[in-house]
Amino acid sequence: MVSVPLLAILRGLAILVLLGFLLPLGTHALWWLARAEVAPSWSSTGLLARPKADDPALVRVYAARVGRWRGIVAHHSWIVIKAAGATRYTRYDVVGWGLPVRTDGWAADGLWFGNPPETILALDGASAEAAIPAVRSAVADYPHRALGSYTVWPGPNSNTFAAHVMARIPGIATTLPPTALGKDWTPPGRFVERTPSGTGLRLGFGGYAGLTLGWVEGIEVNLLGLVAGIDLRRPAVKLPGWGRIGMTGIAA
Repeated sequence: MVSVPLLAILRGLAILVLLGFLLPLGTHALWWLARAEVAPSWSSTGLLARPKADDPALVRVYAARVGRWRGIVAHHSWIVIKAAGATRYTRYDVVGWGLPVRTDGWAADGLWFGNPPETILALDGASAEAAIPAVRSAVADYPHRALGSYTVWPGPNSNTFAAHVMARIPGIATTLPPTALGKDWTPPGRFVERTPSGTGLRLGFGGYAGLTLGWVEGIEVNLLGLVAGIDLRRPAVKLPGWGRIGMTGIAA
């Protein structure tokens, strides 16, 4: 026989899942499916000017909704750099076909399946120049780069890669959006680790469930890759499907 306190706890958990996960996800699904259909495109959005040798160094992290119905729940994120003196941008992605790590596969500021990118991190000048070696090193030693190592859910995927790179950039005060499914993926047997920002801890169970507590990341509850939570530093709520609602999370 189930005790009354246990029933109350189970009822509370059911309400939490309904209000914190299922209701936001369902409403976003209805909104997403009611939109006008977006034609797949990977063309430049014009966020970045044509690079010139005398332009300062630059680092960007972008995230855009993925294609078709998957855009209801997920973003794809990537990294862009330009060193001082360089005349071109370099873009790094991880994808699910062929060898996962790609360099310059698409326009640096391009659409993703027709969906526009949002800027997650923007570094320019000296701060970018200082970060670029760390970015290149993180790309080079990303551990899940072998053929067949990509797993769309719960990871490792493109957002696992972006989180790996961002964790190596010292001093940044931003995080991937809550809809970057795979950002919280951890290898089997690794349950507790520092958050990518280094300002907190993450308890994770292979990306299927977890809890994050950090000054930059805020409070995040992960359930099957979906994230709900709050950000106290830049006040906002984080909801499955809808993502972050509140103050912008862009950092420079």
